[in-house]
Amino acid sequence: MPARPATRLTPIHSAPRLLAGLALACAVAVGGSGFAAPPAAAADRYRQDVARRADFVAQTNFVQCVGASLQMMINMIEPGRDRTRATQLRLQNLARKFSPPRRDGTIRQGASVRGWVKVLQREVDQPYRLVGADTLSKAVKLAARAIDRTGAPVGLLVWRGRHAWVMSGFESTKSLDQGGKITTVTIYDPLYPYGNDYWGPSPKPGVPITIAQLGRQFVPRGTGNRIRTSLEQAYPTLSGKYVLVLPYVPHTPARRPA
Repeated sequence: MPARPATRLTPIHSAPRLLAGLALACAVAVGGSGFAAPPAAAADRYRQDVARRADFVAQTNFVQCVGASLQMMINMIEPGRDRTRATQLRLQNLARKFSPPRRDGTIRQGASVRGWVKVLQREVDQPYRLVGADTLSKAVKLAARAIDRTGAPVGLLVWRGRHAWVMSGFESTKSLDQGGKITTVTIYDPLYPYGNDYWGPSPKPGVPITIAQLGRQFVPRGTGNRIRTSLEQAYPTLSGKYVLVLPYVPHTPARRPA
């Protein structure tokens, strides 16, 4: 397997204004966690993770968070498929191709979440769709159940639409079907280890974080008296929501007797 591509990024302490103001690949529109749980013995906990630490790929520049997230998600679905810089650029360019134009007429530097979904639909057999949740609690439950049912990772739109993360797993007090409460999630941030001065440090790949830690950076897309973006026009239900790129099990209608 090729070695992880070297990053060209600058450490956060050297470029705080640059990182804080990045309009990264997901510049799109679309609190308390509610997961407090009593301690449970380690043996009683339920864990699910579809990734390996080797699946992590750093984005090669400041705008390719979607390309890098795509690359990691594809490797989690098809282990060992590709970790090269050339593939990340190809995925980024595809996502940009499938992204709608910016309403303000400026040239998009990154890719939209809409392009993110469309590339997954081309590259892997696992179906994906865009979903918006009203609360962090609902978003985490949707993501965890999707991982549990499909064995595939979930994409998260973070920093109010400026950045992309991948959620590969979670831990709960017991299985979700038995009413288990989710206590931690596992995140792969393609910007690791640089983070952002405003939003905070990048989670370490493969290391679980609490729901409260997740909620500091995974926030809903803001709304206000402004021109709606092309994504909001195409997906009005995502405005002001926690946005997920969610795998799902297709519904197969039952055949009627001949």
